[in-house]
Amino acid sequence: MELFLFLLITEVLTLIVLHQHFHNTSRPAYYIVFLSHILLSVWLWMLFVRISIYNGDFDAPQNIWLRMNLTGMVCAVVVPRFILSLFHFTGKLFKLKKNSHIRSLTNTGLIISSIFFITIASGTLFGRFNFKTEEVIVKIKGLNKNLDGLKIVQISDIHLPGFYHHQKLLKKLMNDINSYKPDLIINTGDFIDYGWKEFDGSDTILSIVKSRYGNFAVLGNHDIGTYHPSFTEADIVVNISKMNQLITASGYRVLNDENVILDIHGEKIALIGVITRGRHPGMIHGDVTKAMVGTDSADLKILLAHDPNQWEADVKGKTDIDLTLSGHTHGMQMGILTKKFKWSPSQYFYPHWSGLYTSGNQYQYVNRGLGVLAIPFRIWMPPEITIITIRSE
Repeated sequence: MELFLFLLITEVLTLIVLHQHFHNTSRPAYYIVFLSHILLSVWLWMLFVRISIYNGDFDAPQNIWLRMNLTGMVCAVVVPRFILSLFHFTGKLFKLKKNSHIRSLTNTGLIISSIFFITIASGTLFGRFNFKTEEVIVKIKGLNKNLDGLKIVQISDIHLPGFYHHQKLLKKLMNDINSYKPDLIINTGDFIDYGWKEFDGSDTILSIVKSRYGNFAVLGNHDIGTYHPSFTEADIVVNISKMNQLITASGYRVLNDENVILDIHGEKIALIGVITRGRHPGMIHGDVTKAMVGTDSADLKILLAHDPNQWEADVKGKTDIDLTLSGHTHGMQMGILTKKFKWSPSQYFYPHWSGLYTSGNQYQYVNRGLGVLAIPFRIWMPPEITIITIRSE
């Protein structure tokens, strides 16, 4: 009801603003502005009505896609309309006796609103699909030469509902990963947003990826079912079981607070995986100590930990794990990312939020994710496929 009222009020106020500001200008400008407003409103209200009358499973991919797009429309259309109305009626207060408004103030509101809209629209139409391949070299001190050049492809945070109408693109991304000819493929979790039904047959697409020595994955906090509005504890148990089955069907070995030892060129590589549960700030991390049992003789130890904050809490200086691979942050899907400078609001919650971090002989790489969550856009924070080459130092 609150959202309905907010949408309705901004709709009415914006119509008043556009009429008062453009009515006495040129007719073409007046009609173009109103036509643009109507077209955006039709799409906005269609989304709202479809979600309001929906009575299927909450975690059906269509429902999650609709909700995400409505959130995007609120950010791109409703918020700018609110800003415009705020500027216009503030100017009207100053000229209330003359029954007029300050045109320059309304124009300022129009400029700010337009920038807001264009930025979000470009992030939705282009930014979220601006996939970047990041190539990283990690030098491990004392690593046996037999493992020099080991190529790992890391992906994370696919969030499948965001690819609901883009499955051909998802298939292309999987084929792109194969073209890198990886030795290992690591997926650090968050295949879904709310519940297992979001998979919707996507396991057949995800299973396209192949690597020389196997594909491995862990469950992220969204994979658990934490955010599903009607899940009971029993439902969460079922969801975890279903997710393990679906990720396995996607070609991955799922590591649930456990490890697997690989023999590569006569050397032992321990892949250690921990489950991540909960939500920020109450994240619940899997047991690294338990997951490491039996890895003492490994020549190289790699941890799959969805939440990057676990590295500081349980790994750095407390274990002999060489490399930790994480995801989770998405770079908050907005920020500034250049070769010399990077910033994102996520850094205030996750000190390690994108890229390679080191402490002594231990490394952590945080992947920005492949998909989108909650909002259908990325603003200067491109999705990522990571190619990590291990070198001996």
